[in-house]
This record gives sequence, structure tokens and C-alpha cells, in this order.
Amino acid sequence: MTTRTAIVTGAGQGLGAAEATALAAAGYRVVLNDLPGAALDETVQRIRDAAGEAVACPGDVAEWSTAEALVTTAVERFGGLDVLVNNAGVLRDRMVFAMSEQEWDTVIRVHLRGHFVTTRLATAYWRDKSKKDGLPAYARIVNTASEAFLLGSAGQANYAAAKGGIVALTLATARGCARYGVRANVICPRARTAMTSDLMGPPPGGPDPLDPQHVTPLVLHLAGPAGERITGEVFVVHGDVVAVLGPPTVRASFHAATGDWTAHELDAALSTVFTADPPEPGFVCAETLPLADTTFGEESR
Repeated sequence: MTTRTAIVTGAGQGLGAAEATALAAAGYRVVLNDLPGAALDETVQRIRDAAGEAVACPGDVAEWSTAEALVTTAVERFGGLDVLVNNAGVLRDRMVFAMSEQEWDTVIRVHLRGHFVTTRLATAYWRDKSKKDGLPAYARIVNTASEAFLLGSAGQANYAAAKGGIVALTLATARGCARYGVRANVICPRARTAMTSDLMGPPPGGPDPLDPQHVTPLVLHLAGPAGERITGEVFVVHGDVVAVLGPPTVRASFHAATGDWTAHELDAALSTVFTADPPEPGFVCAETLPLADTTFGEESR
């Protein structure tokens, strides 16, 4: 069996640490990124104590130099790169009318730019490898979005926007890099971590349905050989749930009778669709909420 190498960002704690540990336990050599500190070092040591191969590559995930260092470390230390798991993120929750410029920029930078720079350097490596070898590379990307982008979470305009951007980035990557062997997918996990503890509250007594460990089997599946047949997909995952999202659909369409819309004709057509008073956002997907008894610290049914 070929030993493969994975990069995992945000691996100091929470979901990233769980993903890195699971990949290492499955035989992957892992390059772990997070901000410098004891948390990242402890994850690396925990993997090594379990006879896994891991190396820390600390740094700001949104910096180009950090992405370069991650790919270089994977290639020079372990001989190549096969899997990229983007997980690093932060929260700066606030209603949009009260959100500061810094709160917006920080979240967009860490999540969206952080996903971009690693994707940019990893796909360039795989493209070059594919061209050199004359065949598609073994290349997997697992990006991390959130149901916040589906719901338009009211107090998370920055986070929802970043996660929606990550989905679009992933789809563009899947389509643009397929010929080089790249398979890129998105997970929307529910996981109780330090980042989400204020939102989700304390764990219940007994097994926690939002334990990050419940997310790792899907990550392993997408990173593994079975991931060859899956690309450009979005999954919701938590507890015992794996849900595959469908693409947006056209709810209604109209054609102007004369080729150009008049105000009266447009109002007559659209008024048959938008009948709620007061109006409510229509481009929202709430179908994922009742997939489990516990959603985000509240009962869903």
C-alpha cells in the first residue's frame, strides 16, 4: 500500500486535530498547520506517540509564504503531497450593521484567503506533477464550509459569506483541475469545538453527537481511493448523518411578451412568486436542520 501525505490546517485543536489524528491513524504522513503554540505541538506529539508520522509547519494560514512552506515541507520531508484538508477558521460574530471592518476582514481572510492560498499552491504542485508524469496525479482537497452559508446566519454575515465563497472556490477548483487528477469537495460539519462552544453550548451527558470524531470518517473517505469518483460535491456531516446537497434549482422563470420587460408586466409576473407579507428570504436551505435531534445547541424537533 502506498503511504500518502496530507496537509491539515487548523490542526492545533478541535476538528483539525481530530482530522489529522484520524489521517495519521489511517497511515497518512501529515503536515500540520496552525498558529505557533503548544496546541499544535501537542497534536504532533500525540500522533507520534501513536506511532504516526507528523511534522508541524506553523504559521498564518492566510499568508502565501505559509502555503509555500506547507507544500515544500510535504515534498521535502515526505516525498510528495496527496491530500489537502483545509479547516482553519475563526469567528467574529456580530450583526452586519454593527460589524467592524476588522471583524469582516479577519474572518474573510482566515477562511476564504486561507483556503485559496493552500489550494493555489497545492493545485500548482499537482498540475506540474501530472504534466511531468503524463497522467493524473493522486490529488484530494477537502474544504470546510458551514451550514451558515445555506441559512444566511443573521449574526454571521462575515462567516456565511466566507463559507459561501469556499463552496464556490471548491467547485471552480473541481472543474478547473479535474484533468490533473484533482478531486475537490466541501464538508459542512457540525462539531463542538473551542470555536463553536459559545454557539453550541456544553456537551450533553454521555456520547456527544457533535463530537468532531463523527466527522473524520467522511474526511478519510474523500481523501482515500473512493474519493476518485467524488468531486465538486457539498456534504453536511455530523453524528450519524452524512447528507449530500443538491445544486440550486430554478424556482420560476418568465419571458417578456414583447422581448423587453415593462414595469407593469414584471410586477405581474413576479407577484405570483413573492406573496409573503412580510417577505422572507427565499434563497435559504433549512432542510439540513432536522437531520438530527440536536442542531446548534437547540432541539430541532
